[in-house]
Amino acid sequence: MYLAANSGGGAGSFMPILMIVLLFGVMYFMMIRPQQKRRREAEHMQSSLGPGAEVVTIGGLYGHVVNVDDETVTLEVAPGVHNRYARPAIARVVSGGEPQDVPAAEKVVDEADAKD
Repeated sequence: MYLAANSGGGAGSFMPILMIVLLFGVMYFMMIRPQQKRRREAEHMQSSLGPGAEVVTIGGLYGHVVNVDDETVTLEVAPGVHNRYARPAIARVVSGGEPQDVPAAEKVVDEADAKD
């Protein structure tokens, strides 16, 4: 009688471990991996900035790239007005300079606008 009650408990203790492993797997593919991809794309965009590109900063300021060095980007925000920003402060490239890849989310929005 003792053996029969003990043999059924072995399979039940495996399920919580399996659920925890599955939870971490889902978290990796749904949260961590996409964030790493966005970070790599942003780093690529910021490293490929060139003079003449129109960019938007994380604060929403539009400007044209005048000068680029290792850590900073100088933007002309109005005729004769130059502001210097850290490279990570550039949110996206609007146009010009070197061609940039548009994230898939922006492509969908642009296609929807074109149909209207």
